[in-house]
Amino acid sequence: MFVFDLFRSFLPTRNPLGFGAADFVELFLTLVLVGLTLLMRGRAEAGFRRLAERTVPCMLLLAALPIALRLLLLAWHPVPEPAVSDDFSYLLSADTLRHFRLANPVHPMHRFFETFFVLQEPSYSSIYPLGQGIALALGWMLFGHPWAGVLLSIGGLCALCYWMLRAWVPPVWALAGGLLAVGEFGPLSQWTNSYWGGAVSAIAGCLVFRALRRGNMAILGAGIAVQILCRPFESLFLVLAVLPFVKWRQAGWLALAVAPALLLTGLQNHAVSGNWTTLPYMVSRYQYGVPTTFTFQPLPLPHRQLTHEQQLDYEIQSEVHGQDSFFTRLAKRVRFYRFFFWAPLYLALPFFLLRRQWWILAALALFTLGTNVYAYFYPHYIAVLTGLFVLMAVQGLSRMPQEGARILLGLCLAHFVFWYALQFGGDPRMIQYETWDAINTGDPHGRVAVRDQLKQAGGKHLVFVRYGPAHMFDEWVHNEANIDDSRVIWARDLGEAEDEQLRQRYPDRKVWLLEPDAKPVQLRWVN
Repeated sequence: MFVFDLFRSFLPTRNPLGFGAADFVELFLTLVLVGLTLLMRGRAEAGFRRLAERTVPCMLLLAALPIALRLLLLAWHPVPEPAVSDDFSYLLSADTLRHFRLANPVHPMHRFFETFFVLQEPSYSSIYPLGQGIALALGWMLFGHPWAGVLLSIGGLCALCYWMLRAWVPPVWALAGGLLAVGEFGPLSQWTNSYWGGAVSAIAGCLVFRALRRGNMAILGAGIAVQILCRPFESLFLVLAVLPFVKWRQAGWLALAVAPALLLTGLQNHAVSGNWTTLPYMVSRYQYGVPTTFTFQPLPLPHRQLTHEQQLDYEIQSEVHGQDSFFTRLAKRVRFYRFFFWAPLYLALPFFLLRRQWWILAALALFTLGTNVYAYFYPHYIAVLTGLFVLMAVQGLSRMPQEGARILLGLCLAHFVFWYALQFGGDPRMIQYETWDAINTGDPHGRVAVRDQLKQAGGKHLVFVRYGPAHMFDEWVHNEANIDDSRVIWARDLGEAEDEQLRQRYPDRKVWLLEPDAKPVQLRWVN
């Protein structure tokens, strides 16, 4: 009982020893650093080196480790609920694909189902490319839940990170890099605990950067193909970065490997928009009034009326991004790169520069400047560079004095152990201070409570969503690929007269009214 109480609270006044969070951090650091100093000089170091040279066992270990570590947390942090519109849009993509379609037919009453990042015409479809949707659909079909696809992609990323590093650094440093990937992008990462992806694009990068070192055009083409399916815009910068390494006699093999992705993209474009070269994302931008250029400029409302929430989003994004200069926007994005580096690894980066890997620096500069012309930015936009970021850290560590590298690795391990241990019943108020981790905590939006209430009611449901006058962004109208066959249909409240038309279409459903802006969220049965 004492041991349980010892770790139950990180607040000094509630802890039996009077320890606070900083005390536990110091204790972890001390234990880890002393342990590494003692162990890595003896048999453990020799065993680590022997393991690092065995490619297949290492890849299997690194693939399984982040999945196992996340599954161990399920009692405290269950399977993530989709929380933002991006999540729901990618889930729609996966649901569409698992029905062996690239787009869904237009619903005759689609005005009720307008929502962020989803097209209602000329087809009912997600606006995003297929890459993340394919991963989610595979997990959904194989294991019965789309989150399985997220976990499989995270495991694949960690394993392929080691495999990629084997082409650049000695095996022991490749394994160290793979373990860094497990800690940084594994159980606590935003990529693991959401549905909008990052790992699939990062896998593409690992394939490309391995192939560059080994001269394998088939693998290089496969990596570019995966990136095209995930991030078509950023794939242009990837192609530009690798072109100097492609010889003319190899271009045919490269084109052959990339062709399936281009064909699949064209098929999706045609199924969604009726045009082989018009991306669904472009259709969305045209329809909802967002400029087709990559910077925001104030525009009049388009021919198609925006919903209240979409208009607010447009106005706010115009204000936030439209007046920023190129260099101001670039400066604001520096903080996002912290996602790819634990704080101790910043001390290793200057040693990486000593290696004079000019191509890596040029590739990073190309992506940094190229993506800066677009008004938005998130870490998964440059996820394809994940392998290069890990390579930079590992090469920097390898050039440091040996004791210094051990200390930095020990600090990284202590960082992960502390924050991972905190998830086992620790004080949730502490979690907000972790950098870039995004594990699900509780039910802040009330979605789980609403879902459980509908489940307990049994049968099929039609839920009208009525927003308050100050509502912004938190969208509730998200539906499955087959709307009419769904157990729960979510619809916008368009007024009593129009709502009655939708009721008549579904006479066998229980009708509810949801008011998400009430505190707490209110769901009441109206028929």
